[in-house]
Amino acid sequence: MNQKIQETAARIHELRELSDISAAQMAKNLGIDLEAYAEYETGNADIPASILFNVAQELGVDMSLLLTGKEPHMNIYTVVRKGKGVMVDRQAGYDYQHLAANFNHRKAEPFLVVVQPKPPGTPMSINSHPGQEFDYVLEGTLKIAIHDHEIVLEAGDSIFYDSCYGHGMEAINDKAARFLAIIF
Repeated sequence: MNQKIQETAARIHELRELSDISAAQMAKNLGIDLEAYAEYETGNADIPASILFNVAQELGVDMSLLLTGKEPHMNIYTVVRKGKGVMVDRQAGYDYQHLAANFNHRKAEPFLVVVQPKPPGTPMSINSHPGQEFDYVLEGTLKIAIHDHEIVLEAGDSIFYDSCYGHGMEAINDKAARFLAIIF
């Protein structure tokens, strides 16, 4: 398994224990079964970004601490140069780059996401997390499924939704889709 995933999992385990929260309670708070949570915390499974976001909230820490082991330190502004965001390897076929990992006390989590096309017949991965999400398509075509609806977005299109509802995304037309995702 990827070294970064192992390191993130170890930080989650340590912080959960320091917070005196059992694995069973954390799984319940996240709305997932204990077996799935145990796989995330041991580093045996990739942690979806939405679950990672929720874990950070449950532990009362900044998501950057889970990803990098360092507290963010910028208070007025932070600049992320092209291609230099903190990489988040969380889900097969998705590349996440955190665009504000160094900014302290963020009210939102901005990501640059690239979704690779999947072979025909591959089911869409559906997840949910507390809050809201804004997605703006930069390149390609993105199909979004949300609460029994399917929406196709082209470059320049955007969507804002309640992310508590199950949602998933996939690149279509055999081309990767690149979009800006902001989780509130």
